[in-house]
Amino acid sequence: MSQAVIQFKDVVKTFGQQTILDHVNLTINAGKTTVIAGPSGQGKSVTMKLILGLLRPDSGQILVGGQDISRMRAKALNEVRAKFGVLFQGSALLDSLTVFANVALPLEERTGLKAAEIRSQVLATLAQLGLAGHEDKYPAQLSGGMRKRVGLARALMLHPEIMLFDEPTTGLDPENSLEIYKLFLETQKKFDYTSVIVSHDIPKVFNLADQVIWVNQGRFSAFASPEDIQLSKIPEIQAFVRYTMGKIYLSGEMEERV
Repeated sequence: MSQAVIQFKDVVKTFGQQTILDHVNLTINAGKTTVIAGPSGQGKSVTMKLILGLLRPDSGQILVGGQDISRMRAKALNEVRAKFGVLFQGSALLDSLTVFANVALPLEERTGLKAAEIRSQVLATLAQLGLAGHEDKYPAQLSGGMRKRVGLARALMLHPEIMLFDEPTTGLDPENSLEIYKLFLETQKKFDYTSVIVSHDIPKVFNLADQVIWVNQGRFSAFASPEDIQLSKIPEIQAFVRYTMGKIYLSGEMEERV
């Protein structure tokens, strides 16, 4: 049985009079991919920030590796954050640094490795992600898909246990989006991390998911497959599915069940 690496227990988060998360529960298991989806403005990004400890819940518990981060002091919280790698929406590369320098940054800031060891590790990771020979280029010289690869390489340098992806295909065309999703599958197998993806890229992103957490009106609904989402009886989910998914996943088995 998979071990839970992230858990929300009866979590409430409000901003002023607006309730963003209303007594929600969530379990994310080790080595699995969880996709957090749903309409805009419903709390997906807030969920990500709560997982990282950038926001604190009003009540409830958020456990990472069994530790409640919602009440931690800064030093202990930073130690937990070391478990995470994050690929930001825009890759968050530093334009003034080369690909090599961007990817080397976590090793230079967080380890005592010598320059030769850093160079060896960076070049090896770049090669694994199809970026060999691009280490001396600057972000402006790269395509959108390649910038995403560089951002992923940097996020992986400290061997995180958990990878968080914030809208990872924003700004990419369908072909490059598909390439990035294939890359995610390959790197997860190679590096054996737990993956959490916040995305509007529906339904394509569901192909990666071991579970989908649908965020809507302050509540979480968990689904094991796109088919299960389409069979939901919740009116808001049904409406969103009709708009975003149509019948793209409709199978013979589903037709018998609908």
